Amino acid sequence: MLPQLPSACTSSMFHITILLFTTLIIIAITSFSQTVYALALQPQNAYGGGCIPAERAALLSFHMGVTRDSAGVLASWQGQDCCRWRGVSCSNRTGHVIKLHLPNKSPDPGIIYYPCDKGNSLVGEISPSLLSLKHLEHMDLSMNCLLGPNSHIPHLLGSMENLRYLNLSGIPFTGRVPSQLGNLSKLQHLDLGEGYSGMYSTDITWLTKVPLLQYLSMNTINLSRIADWPHTLNMVPSLRVINLAECSLHTASQSLPYLNLTKLEKLDLSYNNLDHSIASSWFWNVTSLKYLSLRWNSDANWLSGKLPDALGNMTSLRVLDVSVTNLNETANLKSLLKNLCCLEILDLSGNVLNGDIVALMEGLPRCAWKKLLELDFSVNKIIGTLPNFMREFRSLSMLDLSDNNLVGPIPPVVWNLTHLTLLKLGWNQLNGNVPTEIGSLKKLVHLYLGGNDLSGVITEEHFANLTSLLNIDLSSNNLKIVVNSDWRSPFRLQFTDFASCEIGPLFPAWLQQLRGITHLDISGTALEDKFPDWFWYTFSQTRYLDISNNQMSGSLPAHLDDMALEELHLSSNRLTGSIPSLLTNITRLDISNNKFSGVIPSNFEASKLEMLLIYSNRIGGYIPDSICKLQQLSYLDLSNNFFEGEIPQCFDIQQMKYLLLSNNSLSGRFPAFLQNNTYLEFLDLAWNKLSGRLPTWIGDLGKLHFVLLSHNAFSDNIPVDITRLMVLQYLDLSGSNFSGSIPWHLSNLTLMKKVHKQQFMYIDDGYTGSEMDGMIQMSAGRLKEIFLVVTKGQQLVYGRAFAYFVSIDLSGNSLTGEIPTGITSLAALMNLNLS
Repeated sequence: MLPQLPSACTSSMFHITILLFTTLIIIAITSFSQTVYALALQPQNAYGGGCIPAERAALLSFHMGVTRDSAGVLASWQGQDCCRWRGVSCSNRTGHVIKLHLPNKSPDPGIIYYPCDKGNSLVGEISPSLLSLKHLEHMDLSMNCLLGPNSHIPHLLGSMENLRYLNLSGIPFTGRVPSQLGNLSKLQHLDLGEGYSGMYSTDITWLTKVPLLQYLSMNTINLSRIADWPHTLNMVPSLRVINLAECSLHTASQSLPYLNLTKLEKLDLSYNNLDHSIASSWFWNVTSLKYLSLRWNSDANWLSGKLPDALGNMTSLRVLDVSVTNLNETANLKSLLKNLCCLEILDLSGNVLNGDIVALMEGLPRCAWKKLLELDFSVNKIIGTLPNFMREFRSLSMLDLSDNNLVGPIPPVVWNLTHLTLLKLGWNQLNGNVPTEIGSLKKLVHLYLGGNDLSGVITEEHFANLTSLLNIDLSSNNLKIVVNSDWRSPFRLQFTDFASCEIGPLFPAWLQQLRGITHLDISGTALEDKFPDWFWYTFSQTRYLDISNNQMSGSLPAHLDDMALEELHLSSNRLTGSIPSLLTNITRLDISNNKFSGVIPSNFEASKLEMLLIYSNRIGGYIPDSICKLQQLSYLDLSNNFFEGEIPQCFDIQQMKYLLLSNNSLSGRFPAFLQNNTYLEFLDLAWNKLSGRLPTWIGDLGKLHFVLLSHNAFSDNIPVDITRLMVLQYLDLSGSNFSGSIPWHLSNLTLMKKVHKQQFMYIDDGYTGSEMDGMIQMSAGRLKEIFLVVTKGQQLVYGRAFAYFVSIDLSGNSLTGEIPTGITSLAALMNLNLS
């Protein structure tokens, strides 16, 4: 039992306890009073208990204006607390909505993207209800299809006076940029670019009312009618970034007596029409620039062959892009760049530089060698081999020297650049083998060595350490790829081009490792086999597949519905059987020069199909009417088959550029539906049984370059309207029943009057009909292989990349009268046959 304390001690403890209790109560009451007073001073809803009802209603009204949300971006816009909705942020202090962030990312960066056509973009309108968000500071609706009245930028945006950040890039607005945006006096970031839809401005002085603006992007907006744009921008001294790419600007030669843009760090004037000497441009005095892009200003006067001396003063530059600017001199490069010690990225591609690669590399600032990250000298005429001192470029991550005249083996110095993620040496004259030391480039993501004279064997040892590799191109060399069937790939490739490498004759089992690849080209690889059972499943997600120019046999599956293919090229094999039903997403199908038989399926439908090549097979019967449902069709080649009957009248097809139906047994009249196809460039109906008169409206097809109608039963006069085809390059009406006189106005055939210089250029496979110097390019189908013409009994072979032959053949008819004197003005004619 504890002893009792004396009574005096007990009393003292009691008083102390009462005093402490009283003090705690006073403190609690004081704290509560202060809290209540503080809450009283704050606006309503300052606590985190939900958003302002009126602002929630405004957001819901905006939601109502969205007519398509395929990705479910706004699916979370439910319940009372809009501050928890996706893309919405509220102030922790006031509860007001201060941020609306709903950007849509383009699925293919670097590719022009139309958000109203496809993808996961929001489609609808920008609702006026957004004006109720009076405290909004940040709004990003980029890459969506949210438009204003008449597809214009809504003027109401100029009333959102608290905005500091506005991004409407990629939205396909049209019309004039509203000057009301000048009311946004607090704005710091404005991006209206990438619309590609015809937006324009004739006056940008409203920018001077936005004094805090730091970031301005108006790229792709037409500013061609604004001559004093530098003066206007010079009145916004806070600017740090100016992006005016693709704005149709004609000049940057204005002088600025007082330069206010002392904070400017990035200037992009690429893809414009600057037509004066670059040395007179105003921006050379902006020594604060860290990024300067003049890309694709290729007027002959622009660079006048060399970079201006003023470049040497821009010592803060980290990125310099002068690609495709007619640059052809590097003699002063070393003196110009020697002080650019901050330089990290240099792009000189697409010019006509013809010096030695050693001198070019020596011209780079030595003080920046260890800092350089990206060098692009592609598409020039540079010669030589890479110097050993490049090992000093130890930070280099991207090196592109493709499309030049480099020679010799790949130098060992390349394998010392261990930070490389991209290496492009394709389309040079490199020889020798590919050493296994390539495995030292462990960070490599993109490897392009195609189009050289490399030889030897590629084995799994080359790939062992390339765990990051996504894209590889070894095409158009003399390489043999030998990999064990049980090899386990250390990477997951997306793009593979082994065209013209030897991987056959049997279909290699290691290709199974490429499951998930999007692009596979194994054309011309000496394959002599049938498709293995696993093939169509393994490549079910592949978008581009090319196995042409092999000796593959067997038939195709009756249905390929599970395939994601957009392009399928199987031409020049030994494939048999019937044509399978079309894939849903297919845009290009080439199964020409095989042994397919039977008929075209009656359900032959694919809404996106643009190119269909079935020539040189054993397909017969009628051309089905279902082909008329291919409304996007531009290139159709059914020649050298056994088709009969009349050509379907596909009046819904109006985009046709190439139509080749020759060497069949087609009958009936000249196809009337072609009257609507004003884009038609190449028409070949020769060697059929067509009859009747040529319609006079053939003269309305003003883009026609080639007309081959020989060996049919056409009769009556040759319509004089045919002389209205001003770009006509080749006319063959031989072996028919035409009568009457030769049309008198042949001198109207303008293209035949001018002697054209023969030009060649590299063209990707596929029907890519376009014009160069007025002449037509042909690079696919029979046009790609050989272009045969008969000239007075002699068979001549003309180009696979560029057909520049100019000819008129009216022989084998019953024409009478005089030869028109105007024919003597056709100076470009290489063949004239009137026999």
